[in-house]
Amino acid sequence: MSLIHAFIRPLGLALLLACAGTAIAAEAGPRRVFVASDSTAAEYGPERAPRQGWGQQLQGFLDPVAFEVRNHAAGGRSARSFIEEGRLEPIARELRKGDVLLVQFGHNDAKYEDPRRYNEPAQAYPQWLMRYVALARERGATPVLVTPVTRRVWDFGSLLDTHARYTDAVRALAARERVALIDLNASSTDWIRALGDEASKAYYAHVPERGVADDTHFSAAGATLVACLVVRDWKALDPSLSAHVVRDTDCGAPASARADQAAQANPSQVVHEADFARPQPGPHGGAGTTTAFPLFADAPGLGFVLRKRVLHKGAGIGLHQHHKDEIYYVLSGRGRYVLDGQVHEVSAGHAMLTRPGSTHAIEQQGDEDLVLLIAYPASTR
Repeated sequence: MSLIHAFIRPLGLALLLACAGTAIAAEAGPRRVFVASDSTAAEYGPERAPRQGWGQQLQGFLDPVAFEVRNHAAGGRSARSFIEEGRLEPIARELRKGDVLLVQFGHNDAKYEDPRRYNEPAQAYPQWLMRYVALARERGATPVLVTPVTRRVWDFGSLLDTHARYTDAVRALAARERVALIDLNASSTDWIRALGDEASKAYYAHVPERGVADDTHFSAAGATLVACLVVRDWKALDPSLSAHVVRDTDCGAPASARADQAAQANPSQVVHEADFARPQPGPHGGAGTTTAFPLFADAPGLGFVLRKRVLHKGAGIGLHQHHKDEIYYVLSGRGRYVLDGQVHEVSAGHAMLTRPGSTHAIEQQGDEDLVLLIAYPASTR
């Protein structure tokens, strides 16, 4: 962790918490989350599919009773042009104590060829960002600076950083002015780097059949993941937010993801069941014939066993007592399942948990094979 991040994280927490709590409860309605940003966060209708902005997916992570997202992000805007076009004014009219203002620019601020949008990163860019910070503070709201989300630009296997000076400027401003910071550039870069060049295309607005290869704007999957990164890091700033987040935020990847993969003692695998098919008689004294699929049976260090077993017509697994937990899941077909002396008619979608000390057995019924997915611990204690 850098010195800047070590400083900002606890500081951002204090700033956010200062605007939370019982004082906010007195305000009418939910806290509002205003998004001031560019096309990477903007809302798009179905006519622009598959393009979506991360602000478009933000509400899906937040309980609408507690938080209401108001996304003012607009395509093509920089920190400067957003203000000069009057787009900050509607936010200023509504912003109140307890609200949050998320501010992400940088993509268009770097467009040197356009004087209406360009902001040089050392002075002009942070000066314009401070206008947003000052407004939020004047209204008793919480400003949160967000570094620009990464572009998907690969060169000879390396993901390029197209926002370096602008990202550094946001970090420096946040540290200097004691503003909460979500380093979206860092988290999104780590995520895209872990995905790799080819796999990351699906998260951006790539439509090969239309000749579209957009490495700046997101698909629905990409917008949702970026919104997840924003909320994940917002929760790190303000742990009280967790109570109002309605879906998990275990998303993204650490900066060490590629090194961690290379250091794996037992690499991950993708296999096909056809390579594992083994005809066997019914286990535990069961009738008929079955086909077993001992998936990953030779994988070292695996803490559980996963099996697919097909009970052909008339086949069964004989009665036996369990010394371990075991789950049967019916993928297809019908069966007669006996658990501790009780008979259960089971079919696709049924799941059966057998605990140590219980007895069970199962027999295939009807004309269709009974297909089971079976899982249990690799060893018992």
